[in-house]
Amino acid sequence: MIPGGGQPNMQQLLQQAQKMQQDLAKAQEELAQTEVDGQAGGGLVKATVNGSGELRGLVIDPKAVDPQDTETLSDLILAAVQAANENAQALQQQKLGPLAQGLGGGGGIPGLPF
Repeated sequence: MIPGGGQPNMQQLLQQAQKMQQDLAKAQEELAQTEVDGQAGGGLVKATVNGSGELRGLVIDPKAVDPQDTETLSDLILAAVQAANENAQALQQQKLGPLAQGLGGGGGIPGLPF
């Protein structure tokens, strides 16, 4: 071992990794509590998902309901949910991206579960 350096302080590395893991868990909890919207048909259908992508709400304007054309309504619902999920993914990138980079781009430290 070279005196004065070369080897990182393992205790310090473990503390940094533990802090990053705590920050990641906090960010994931915040995402689960944050709601984002998506819409389709100029707002005729609105979907709300949490930051984890779980569908939390769906609002359908009565103008979108045509008993003779349920296929269009289905398409609007799918589009609104997809838009909401895309917004949730953008939020995930915003919140979790810097943390993943701090962990070495997702590779983390060998032997640790993150």
